[in-house]
Amino acid sequence: MQYLRNAWRQNAVAYLFLAPWLIGLLGLTIIPMGASLYLSFTNYDMFDPAKWVGLSNYIQMFHDPSYFSSVKVTLIYVVISVPAQLMIALGVALLLNRGMRGLRIYRAIFYVPSLFGGSVAIALLWQQLFGGDGVLDQILSYFGIHGINWVDSPSTALYTLIVLALWQFGSPMIIFLAGLKQVPIDLYEAATIDGAGKVKQFFHITFPMLTPIIFFNLVMQIISSFQAFTPAYIVSNGTGGPLNATLFYTLYLYQQGFTDFHMGYASAMAWVLLLAIAVISGMLFLSSKKWVHYGE
Repeated sequence: MQYLRNAWRQNAVAYLFLAPWLIGLLGLTIIPMGASLYLSFTNYDMFDPAKWVGLSNYIQMFHDPSYFSSVKVTLIYVVISVPAQLMIALGVALLLNRGMRGLRIYRAIFYVPSLFGGSVAIALLWQQLFGGDGVLDQILSYFGIHGINWVDSPSTALYTLIVLALWQFGSPMIIFLAGLKQVPIDLYEAATIDGAGKVKQFFHITFPMLTPIIFFNLVMQIISSFQAFTPAYIVSNGTGGPLNATLFYTLYLYQQGFTDFHMGYASAMAWVLLLAIAVISGMLFLSSKKWVHYGE
């Protein structure tokens, strides 16, 4: 007991500085997650007391067509946007790594969209660009193509949001550029002496050396893409339309929780999303032993 008292006195200042973080962790993360897990097993509409229903909310997902639509839309968005965004980011990083003039200016210009890409203002701008009589429609009218409302068409609405995601390649690009700076120059000099061209140097030196960076960007972008919400909400006015073409998983979760007041069902959806992201991340970590090289 005396030992614990002495330890508390010696570390009291440290605990005092940690207190705001601990309060935030408990109040904003652990307690809400515990409450969400409990609500996922209840029928709760925010007005009446929660009623325990067991696994009913989880079973209901298998009989909900809109739920499967949201899963399909989200998977298409993740599968297309993440690889394409990483390839664009790596390509631009390779260009900027060639030692061109004004590198800092170009780096800032390419990075700025990442700061505003997911904001409400940019989503509204996207609506004006791809909407009926928008900027893209006016440009295409010079080539005889007119009248396409890219946002309101079920066949193109999702792809306008994928383009918006690609526009935010600045953040992974900066990380790729930092990784390229760490590749030893003598590896390229030795490869050049052995007669290896630029393509062989990329696949046998650059790419293997960048695999830890690629792995990091891949995990972060997949998690971020599964959580995409604002662009779909703004562009579709919160409906996920047209015809559920932009009904992201997070948007459908929001509709269930805060529009239809099915908080129990929304909580169950949130936990399924968390488990799905955890499983995918775990599979990526397991596969990383096969293709990620740490120079050991």
